[in-house]
Amino acid sequence: MEQFITSFIASAAFGIIFNAPKKAIIQCGFVGMFGWILYLSLYSINEDTVIATLISAFFIAVLSQTFAKLYKTPIIIFNVSGIIPLVPGGLAYDAMRKFVENDYDIAVQLAAKAFMISGAIAIGLVFSEVVNQLIRKSRLGGKRNHF
Repeated sequence: MEQFITSFIASAAFGIIFNAPKKAIIQCGFVGMFGWILYLSLYSINEDTVIATLISAFFIAVLSQTFAKLYKTPIIIFNVSGIIPLVPGGLAYDAMRKFVENDYDIAVQLAAKAFMISGAIAIGLVFSEVVNQLIRKSRLGGKRNHF
């Protein structure tokens, strides 16, 4: 329960730092919290952080698109705030620390994992946008008038 609350606070606080509109701060917190809940659930089932991150990032992007339409706010506001709990900052820090301590074997492993998680975030966000564009094009395709 405390992870849900802290992920909400972290996402909402980043929304404030990111200068999100005041009316969207609560929604920013919910996007991050729901994304983190999904991540924890998937991780507990599979124990693969990259797959759990990929699916959670996709979900966050879909939820962000939905909130952007509902609240007439740019998608980026919700995407950036919502993705914060998934960012592997601690892992990247540990990798750097291991490099500084000359423990290169562990440093490379940690850096590779941080890179893969970061890539999963990017792929999840992009894939969601591609799916959204395909859905929008298919809806428009049926409504066009041909002259």
